Amino acid sequence: MLNAQQVASLSRALPFWLSLTLIPLAWIGAFYGGWTVALLPLATWYLFSGLDAVLGLNTENADPNIGEEHLAAYSLITKIWIPLQFITLFGLLYYVPRAEHLEALETVVLFFGVGVITGTVGINYSHELMHQKNKFERWLGDILLSMVLYSHFRTEHLLVHHRYVGTPRDAVTARYNEGFYRYFPRVLREGLSSAFKAEKEMLARKDLPWSDTSNPFFRYWALQAAMLVLALIVGGWMGLALFLWQAFSAVWQLELVNYIEHYGLTRKHLGDGKYEHVMPHHSWNAAHKASNWLLINLQRHSDHHYKPDRRFPLLQNYDAAQAPQLPYGYPLMTMAAMVPPLWRKKMNPRVRKWREMYYPEITEWKPYNKATNPMPR
Repeated sequence: MLNAQQVASLSRALPFWLSLTLIPLAWIGAFYGGWTVALLPLATWYLFSGLDAVLGLNTENADPNIGEEHLAAYSLITKIWIPLQFITLFGLLYYVPRAEHLEALETVVLFFGVGVITGTVGINYSHELMHQKNKFERWLGDILLSMVLYSHFRTEHLLVHHRYVGTPRDAVTARYNEGFYRYFPRVLREGLSSAFKAEKEMLARKDLPWSDTSNPFFRYWALQAAMLVLALIVGGWMGLALFLWQAFSAVWQLELVNYIEHYGLTRKHLGDGKYEHVMPHHSWNAAHKASNWLLINLQRHSDHHYKPDRRFPLLQNYDAAQAPQLPYGYPLMTMAAMVPPLWRKKMNPRVRKWREMYYPEITEWKPYNKATNPMPR
């Protein structure tokens, strides 16, 4: 029997399990075809945006000192998602190439939707898992990332992004006035190279070459190769092509989120290649209730960068006096980011206001590049 405290914890955790309702939508699209193949992006982007409009904001904060024993109902969801995503992804790779009722366009749209959830939910859950001290959880995060061929994200995120966010060395920090279609190819190129460089430098400090077997890139490559081979075995060449398409769609979705999280925000250069400490005002914050359920509080991003070791139910919300606020939740903001003129109209005035609020002494903001901003050490 559960005690009163456990029941209360379970009830508070229940809304975060909403992401599991996306899994049946993938199968409905595969079985019925037609307009139903678009259910996943429709639900992820539009339904949760609508729920945000209806349900409003959640500004309440949990006690950050709650022990791990009270968080099992929360952390379990990130572990359950892994077999569900694996079965759904490879089950569809087996079923769809043999489904005569699905036209080519329906198949493409369906696997785009699969990529939307493997990116929106899967990569987000891997992000939660990779931040944990438990090796098993970090391995689970690696498995999720290998399903979208983006395993290096773990290294890039932990060793580069968190350390250098808001500086020229962080590829993920979107520059002011940089449209998403310029940002996306840049971050694909720079993110992979900076991740490999970070691991190589870490090994060099131990007097080891990059080719040492302790380099996690060997694990990344092995897991990704296993996923590619499995996709080929299960679905043939068509299955492999669909696997690659969903992986690209997932990475697209991830980088849309990365783009909006720090757009135009920079840390002050203190001289001699040093920058101020990361503070809550170096990330965009969003308190929208429904999308935070879907994204397990990722939108409380200001606190995540301020206290990266906190599990998602303990992340704190910051108000407008403490951190810059997005006007809408991530689902609606990522759609806006895909239309650069609309994005600039919505966000550039907010960036300028942020600059006036936090750095009034800086009257001339130079272009955000390596030439005008020294690389951090």
